[in-house]
Amino acid sequence: MKSGIEFVSDDLRKLQADDFANPGMLWVARGEKIWGEAAGNGGKSCAACHGVAAKSMQGVAARYPRVDPGAARLVNLEGRINLCRDRKQQAQPLGPESDELLALTAYVAHQSRGVPVSVTLDMQNRKDFERGRELYNRRIGQMNLACTHCHDRSWGKKLAAETVSQGHGNAFPAYRLEWQSVGSLQRRIRACFYGLRAEMPPYGAQELLDLELYLAWRAGGLPVETPGVRR
Repeated sequence: MKSGIEFVSDDLRKLQADDFANPGMLWVARGEKIWGEAAGNGGKSCAACHGVAAKSMQGVAARYPRVDPGAARLVNLEGRINLCRDRKQQAQPLGPESDELLALTAYVAHQSRGVPVSVTLDMQNRKDFERGRELYNRRIGQMNLACTHCHDRSWGKKLAAETVSQGHGNAFPAYRLEWQSVGSLQRRIRACFYGLRAEMPPYGAQELLDLELYLAWRAGGLPVETPGVRR
């Protein structure tokens, strides 16, 4: 089992490892600022409830996606942040791929850097997991390919200028040179759908959450790298 960082150039590895050069750290810094700002009608900041993120958020990202008890459904880290905004801050949810949500997610996930990915599978999320596994192995789109064809059967081979990775999401939110920005794991998955000429599910769709859960299970034991740097 190999993290995606093992399939990139030495220059990108060095860029990810250097917190002063890693462009994703700009989003982490912005997320730290948002963490301490009051929001919504509740007038509370994230810090008002959770205190120092380095302590309260350590290891949290490594356990997502998970079923939120109050919502009784599977959520990823972005979804959990927006649930907090609704419940505790009485604030509007942050939009998918908005700089604010990416920054706050990157900041929270950064507190788990180095912590092994470890999602829990139980009766609550078993159906989500099984749907995610089925989608991972299902042929889709005009290319009639499944995730497994690239990331299990062809990893390490060249696809145009890139080396195919094993498809783990432990570095997300990540900065991609192609995007010139930080993006979520769902953005990366949707790009794969686009490459297969398949209909792309909207952000937050159940099938994307299911697939995120399955991918997190596959990545079990790999360290959280947020913010990763990829080509």
